[in-house]
Amino acid sequence: MGGLALALVDAPAWAAVGLPPLRVDPALLGGAPAKPAASPAPPLPAAPAATAPTTPAAIAPAAAKPAAPVPSQAASEASASSRETGPAEPAGAPATPAGSAPRLPTTPFARTDKASAPTTVTADRIEGVNEQEVVAEGNVLVTRGSDTLRADRIVYRQQEDEVEATGNVRLASPETTMTGPRLRMRLEESTGEFEKPEYTIRHQRPPVPEPALTLLGLPAMDEGGHVVVQTGRMLQRPPITGSGSAAQLEFRGKDQYRLSAATFSTCAPGKRDWEIYVDELDLDYTREEGSGRHATVRFKDVPLLYLPWMDFSLNNQRKSGFLPPTVGSTSKSGFEVTAPWYWNIAPNMDATLTPRLMTRRGVQLNGEFRYLLDTEANRTQAGMPDKGQVRIEYLPGDRLADRDRYGYALLHTQTLGHGFSASLNLNGVSDDNYFSDLSTRVAQVSQGNLLRQGIVNYAGPWYAASLNFQGFQTLQNLAKPYQRLPQLTASAFRYDLPYGLAFNLNAEYVNFDHPTNLIGKRTIVYPQLSLPLATAALSLTPKLGVHVTHYELAGLDRPAAAAWSTVPTSQNRALPIFSLDGNAVLERNVDWFGKTLLQTLEPRAYYLFVPKRDQSQIPVFDTGIADFNFAQMFSENRYAGGDRIGDANELTLAVTSRLIDPASGADLLRATVGTRHYFTDQSVTLPGETARTDRAADILATLAGRVWPRTYADIGWQYNPRDGRTERMSLGGRYRPEAGKVLNVAYRYTRDLLGQIDVSAQWPLFGGWHGVGRYNYSTKEKRVIETIGGLEYDAGCWVGRFVVQRLATIADQPTTALFLQLELNDFSRIGSNPLQLLRRSIPGYGVINQPTADPVFAEN
Repeated sequence: MGGLALALVDAPAWAAVGLPPLRVDPALLGGAPAKPAASPAPPLPAAPAATAPTTPAAIAPAAAKPAAPVPSQAASEASASSRETGPAEPAGAPATPAGSAPRLPTTPFARTDKASAPTTVTADRIEGVNEQEVVAEGNVLVTRGSDTLRADRIVYRQQEDEVEATGNVRLASPETTMTGPRLRMRLEESTGEFEKPEYTIRHQRPPVPEPALTLLGLPAMDEGGHVVVQTGRMLQRPPITGSGSAAQLEFRGKDQYRLSAATFSTCAPGKRDWEIYVDELDLDYTREEGSGRHATVRFKDVPLLYLPWMDFSLNNQRKSGFLPPTVGSTSKSGFEVTAPWYWNIAPNMDATLTPRLMTRRGVQLNGEFRYLLDTEANRTQAGMPDKGQVRIEYLPGDRLADRDRYGYALLHTQTLGHGFSASLNLNGVSDDNYFSDLSTRVAQVSQGNLLRQGIVNYAGPWYAASLNFQGFQTLQNLAKPYQRLPQLTASAFRYDLPYGLAFNLNAEYVNFDHPTNLIGKRTIVYPQLSLPLATAALSLTPKLGVHVTHYELAGLDRPAAAAWSTVPTSQNRALPIFSLDGNAVLERNVDWFGKTLLQTLEPRAYYLFVPKRDQSQIPVFDTGIADFNFAQMFSENRYAGGDRIGDANELTLAVTSRLIDPASGADLLRATVGTRHYFTDQSVTLPGETARTDRAADILATLAGRVWPRTYADIGWQYNPRDGRTERMSLGGRYRPEAGKVLNVAYRYTRDLLGQIDVSAQWPLFGGWHGVGRYNYSTKEKRVIETIGGLEYDAGCWVGRFVVQRLATIADQPTTALFLQLELNDFSRIGSNPLQLLRRSIPGYGVINQPTADPVFAEN
């Protein structure tokens, strides 16, 4: 019954709303695992995670939906090799997914060629008539390779090419065992029947990539549980085990079967908490398809789901059809139900259409279209297929808002060839409150500007350029940012000049546009020359550059530009910039909790000189004060943006010490402390900024990594020695002794702006019960921002989850969401899905019924 196991156990899980990121399946491309995207996909106006649960598993009858379509090969007659994914399959070639489930046991006595394993028969008594009939009785055992057939009596009728086994029939392969009272089969035709078979299956799952660990001891995975950074090793997962029965198994030809009154469950025999029953189930391995009629899922003898007909893939390939419905509830939209329909358009494209019923608002229609394009240009230049995703949401006549509402997102990347590439990213919603009304995710609710951008890039051997058109849709009452229409950037870099010199050039032209404010064009050219000097332990790099800027301004008579009405419309600025960067790396072996590690001591000194220039007449288009952190401490400009170049005569000093695992080279613990000394007062400022007159900057200190077995710390501190006070502080700790156990505690503080306490945990309680929760409290506003509380129960073959979330990004406007999910192990998840919420809100959260080997627990 391996085929039945495939149909019921290996049905993949996909989101009904909020699909997984567009990914290239390496098994389908025929090559190595695809590398993760360089940056995450931009926020989409998607249905909220809590109100429309986003990761219910497709039950067996549902259409199987992949993480990404297969790239089309239509662009070329022959397949071409790819640097990243290896050779692609020819157009129309069937893909072989990793981890295909076992087929039904090989037919006993089936005629084989001479290369096949021999068939042996043992019994208490064997007799027969030559070329007519052979009868074996008493403890009959037929063996061929790893397949066996046992029975009290076996008769082989040579003229009919028919075998009949009766009495305690047991048919076994390495992954499947079937027992029953009688088996009859015509071998050449592969037809016959097995009466009242009972079966057990044990199917080994394919291994999965081992995630790399972050410095804080967490697997490098995204919110959907996908590995984003790999170690290069594979982890073996526990096998799928299940059992079931049927009134009859009919052999209908080679690799074709029909089961009547069939059942299946991954629960242990004798403790069938859940079971699926199908009146009639057809499995056709020649077409890799299955179908069934009158299927019922029962839990604790209570019917949960009935399907009059189902159609599914037997090899995890995509297939059009309905995905399982999901349910949810929020205080803003009421009770919700979604019924997604998946459309397998072509090997390289698919779509999902999802109506979403909200009792308080109405019916929202959601659609997503995804595609991959495999062309000669992207195979030779990028090594990855071009890809795109379009998402549209439309809610006609929102009963609460009394208007139509919509959201859309379009993301496309394209390799053009000859070094050129392009991307398009468009996002928009109908109104300012779209996310706050229809989403419960902090990242979406707090969005103020939705990006609309198109970019064309060019990359040469030692130079690069890009053309960028960028605008935004601004939500709420935020100041509108400038649009770049367009922005042209160029860079060049050569590190092979005579005498060890290195040359770098950065250039930019941008046209800043705004509907009400001052507008203008800015041109920047910044050539730099450096001389890197290095030994095994020391390095010193002097660098000299000249930063040249030109402005052409307009719109000075606009009311919003009154502060700049008297400045010259044409301005120039030229500044020499000199820096000297030196550092050392010292190493020694240390004993750390009984383990020999490598400790480093890495002092660094950075001197920067930029002369004073009066820049008060230059308007501010895109510039602000950069955050004071370790990255900024060693940069040339204290401002982010090109409208101000800060004067500087300063020395930055810092020292870093790391504990490194010599076997893997990974950092286990890292500590840094640094500060800056100013030799002169500050001259250049932004409007409204107070010039600095102190000589000492704030002191920065960080500590991150494993401070004790299974215990991690993440500490950041910014101390003001002039006033003797803390400016910013972040204290974080994590205790994660084993999978399914994690406790996180954090405190974040910024003087006069922020104070938050954040505690989250997943912990076993008693029996199979686990608790999950998060408490995020603002000490400044004296209110709770988010609370999550829930219970999980692991019964061995199923898991129940009940989670409540209360989110209030705006005071007195909280949203409450309820998640209730039943997961039938290795089969399906039914109900609203809290897993993405828990992964996002509880760092280190693990699914309690799928313990995967985690390298974090291999530490000493």
